Amino acid sequence: MTTSPAATENRTKRSSTVRAGEASGDRLRLSVYDMLVGPIATPRVFFYRETLDGEALRASLGRVLRDFPVLSGRMQKDPDGGLSVLCNDAGVRFVETYASGPMPDHGPLRTAKKGIERYLSMVLPFWVVDRDTPLFTVKLTHMKGGGSVLGFMMNHAVADGTSYMRFLESWSREHRGLDHPAPHFDREVIAALAVPSADGARTGGAHLTVTRRGRKSAFVSRLLLASAGGVTTVTTRFSAAELAAMKDAATADLAGTQRWVSTNDALTAHLWKVLGTLRGRPDTASERLGLIADFRPFVSGVVPDAYWGNAITNTRPGMTAAELRSRSLGEVAAAVRAGYAENTKERIGEEVAFLDAEREAGRFPRVMTTMALDSFDTTIALNNWSKLPFYDIDFGTGAPFWYDFPSIPIPWTVHIAPTPPDQDGGRDVYMALPRAQVRTLRERERSWAGRFHRYAGSGEPFPLTF
Repeated sequence: MTTSPAATENRTKRSSTVRAGEASGDRLRLSVYDMLVGPIATPRVFFYRETLDGEALRASLGRVLRDFPVLSGRMQKDPDGGLSVLCNDAGVRFVETYASGPMPDHGPLRTAKKGIERYLSMVLPFWVVDRDTPLFTVKLTHMKGGGSVLGFMMNHAVADGTSYMRFLESWSREHRGLDHPAPHFDREVIAALAVPSADGARTGGAHLTVTRRGRKSAFVSRLLLASAGGVTTVTTRFSAAELAAMKDAATADLAGTQRWVSTNDALTAHLWKVLGTLRGRPDTASERLGLIADFRPFVSGVVPDAYWGNAITNTRPGMTAAELRSRSLGEVAAAVRAGYAENTKERIGEEVAFLDAEREAGRFPRVMTTMALDSFDTTIALNNWSKLPFYDIDFGTGAPFWYDFPSIPIPWTVHIAPTPPDQDGGRDVYMALPRAQVRTLRERERSWAGRFHRYAGSGEPFPLTF
């Protein structure tokens, strides 16, 4: 491992480049799923009560990078317009700094979203390809009086959320001298999935489309306007007991039908119903739920569980607004379960074949998910992270007491995350909502908190945090 301090190092800030100390020079061609999300950076921030050792973190990072050479490489464009990562060990940026204030008491009632960028070493989102821009950055902030914050930025084109957390878990285990599984980088396993549709149609299904010229630009413009204050993230926490009551209610609704739903299905259905009511759309309006899913479990035997890259798809169960409001929790939860079940090996194979064909035809830059295109209108997108190990990232001083990320500018986006271990299996839910709906929640906060927490039993419902 090598670490080279930058010329700007001073008493309170140290900027270094961490390398593995070895470079294979291999060129990893990114898959169609890597290219679909694009070379943007995704942030994660972890808060620790105890102070972390920066020198030890740099050393363990250099060691673990030997198993993850992609992260210390640089992204380059291929002659055919595709993207690859040159594994040249150009390095990871590591910034260590000191804050003038104490550690805030962050949690669901006091999230870190306002000003969270100060804990991140930012990279320009589209200043990556064919440039010396790191694909992973680390910022370690030591708080006055003790405690540290670790902020990470990882390029989404090299890893989805599952792979992201597997790397952090591997690094934390390496730091503590523990074994960790080797990742699988070969993108050929994705290409091997490709199976043309039975009828010969070149289609990506109901959730992929080749946009008309200008439509993607119009979407990006709309997104930029929303990010300038049009969307607010609302956070709330569901206890383990509340979730159990929710699942019991959904199961009772389905008694005698032989249908089974999980706790997460019940929570997802409940959120969809409450947010559908909040949207207040006409009875005949279409309501869609974009279920983002890791497809590794659905293609086991072809794509290994240790595959490190992007393996994300989505399905979109739907019904009319009137149906969503009137159907029981169990019926909506069953629709959620059926939506996830659409992720068959055959469906993923047809999707890969479609994406490969669009890349070969030169139309790939115009391919988008309909879930994203419809995010301002008909679709609520849900990403369930509840099984990801956010609170297992221990660098020798214990688990983080809080995890957070910047507000998402895409409206009607919901993230479900695990709660810290002392909360015994609850869920923290983050909802990116348009300004008009946030105003409604603020004006009648107690009433809406009661709707979200109708399964909490007696007592005050958990507040909504804006």
